[in-house]
Amino acid sequence: MSTPTVLFLCTGNSARSILAESLLNTLGAGRFSAVSAGSFPKGQVHPAALALLERKGHDLTGLRSKSWDEFGTGPDAAPIDYIFTVCDAAAAETCPVWPGRPSSAHWGIPDPAAVEPAGPEQDAAFETAYVQMERRIRAFLALFDGETPADLTAELKAIGQIRD
Repeated sequence: MSTPTVLFLCTGNSARSILAESLLNTLGAGRFSAVSAGSFPKGQVHPAALALLERKGHDLTGLRSKSWDEFGTGPDAAPIDYIFTVCDAAAAETCPVWPGRPSSAHWGIPDPAAVEPAGPEQDAAFETAYVQMERRIRAFLALFDGETPADLTAELKAIGQIRD
């Protein structure tokens, strides 16, 4: 079975979606493959997002601002299993039709990059966004706790015992 892919969408793909991508890849420990994208990517990750992730011990390798066009919607596109929008603007946009009918939800969080100028208030906004996203990702991961092959086998056997 392939590793489920989770796509975090935001308009600029420079802060919240990047935090979410890094958090799920770290906390998920290989159980999921997290990526992020934007409808109108800024082209670079916000420096405060990178600084926060580095302070928290995240691997920054591969983190970049990218367009949702990179993930394709045609028949040859890689499947996406879950899509979460993390900003209200992205949630309101008409998203592409993704192959495989992924499950989706809106996980809106205020934009820490909107807090200007850079400094303690902006750092606090990024920390708040990080903590909120971490809680959501831990709750998402908890949905899959206990789903071991033995548990699934027992459930499948129970289904086989259903009588008219």
